Amino acid sequence: MTPDTAGDRLRLAQDLLGHRFERPELLAEALTHRSATHGRQKRRGTGSNERLEFLGDRVLGLIIAEWLIERFPDEQEGKLGLRFADLVSREALAEIGTTIGYARAVTLGSASAAAEAAGMNVLADAMEAALAAIYLDAGIGAARAFVRRVWERRVASQTLPPEDPKTLLQMWLQGRGKPLPVYQVVSSVGPSHAPKFVISVAGAGREGVGEAGTKRAAERAAAAALLAQLIPPERAK
Repeated sequence: MTPDTAGDRLRLAQDLLGHRFERPELLAEALTHRSATHGRQKRRGTGSNERLEFLGDRVLGLIIAEWLIERFPDEQEGKLGLRFADLVSREALAEIGTTIGYARAVTLGSASAAAEAAGMNVLADAMEAALAAIYLDAGIGAARAFVRRVWERRVASQTLPPEDPKTLLQMWLQGRGKPLPVYQVVSSVGPSHAPKFVISVAGAGREGVGEAGTKRAAERAAAAALLAQLIPPERAK
């Protein structure tokens, strides 16, 4: 059920995040998408969550990096980097936001924007802003506890470093003396807070196409599609 008032949203968000705020104005800001700020005076606490999103991205990076160093003491930078990229990706943030039901608490400014509330970009931004709010409210320890609780299942599922299809495609082509893959944006549609990219990649005389909410994710999908053509499943085993 969608909360009816700002107070309802704050209570719901605190329940979903598992953190009681000493400074609830931080959470209110973290919940506010920029579509809900048009015409509003931009004073402290009444802006969108973009500034907190900026901070949350850095806080998440630090916490995930230190966690990986601790959890995988024998892995080198390359494999740790693959794990890190997966865990801080927009896809990971949106998936975790969906799992905890966080889209219900986000404040958007229009029916069309609300329809995109569960979209990857809006939800990923809101999760980063929430993490920043927790950090500013209670410090790095509280932020670390939150990340380790809600990211635990995704980290535990990484029995091996995730394979980046873009890296695998480049290695496959280089190993056969072929030119590097060429990526092109086929189309970019949708509002700024919820874009949809279609990207193609050409290599070895073939083409793959991918679609996603970010350019990076669309490129990865395109690379995976091309790899599926170049490497039949029975040979990939």
